[in-house]
Amino acid sequence: MDSRVDPDGGDGHSSPRDVFLRLVNGVCEGPYEDLDDLYAEQTHVTHPFHPLNPPPLLSRSELHEHFTAPPPFARTLNRKPVNIIIHDTTDPEVIVAEFAYQGHVEETGEAFTVPCVFVLRIRDGLIVESRDYIDHIASARAWGQLESLLTALRPSSEVDR
Repeated sequence: MDSRVDPDGGDGHSSPRDVFLRLVNGVCEGPYEDLDDLYAEQTHVTHPFHPLNPPPLLSRSELHEHFTAPPPFARTLNRKPVNIIIHDTTDPEVIVAEFAYQGHVEETGEAFTVPCVFVLRIRDGLIVESRDYIDHIASARAWGQLESLLTALRPSSEVDR
């Protein structure tokens, strides 16, 4: 089943759909210190397409640190989630959400779009598992970090030349 949703909507206080919408709107608008409240105490959040292969986030406290750490970038992104499509699955705990973060860099006016697909398992109103497929190249470009990402991906022998 495929349903198109208004980003400001939701169809239940703790439905998977509502939890997802609170998450993506919160990532854009804050408050960031409350975002970890959307997750179970023990959870499993991965970014399978991240080129640097970071370890999964396994607890609410790790997610709190993730959401509240100051970005190491000198840019401010004004963004919102757009083109949200939520697919219900045969498992009532699992949804697949397609969307993009869209906005502009406050300091430069540069527009950006970062496509995403999240596969979430939400139990009792809390995220217990999430696989976040994000276009990390578009994200690095928006944050002004594309060159540092490329440097991190080069073999050390190339960087030392």
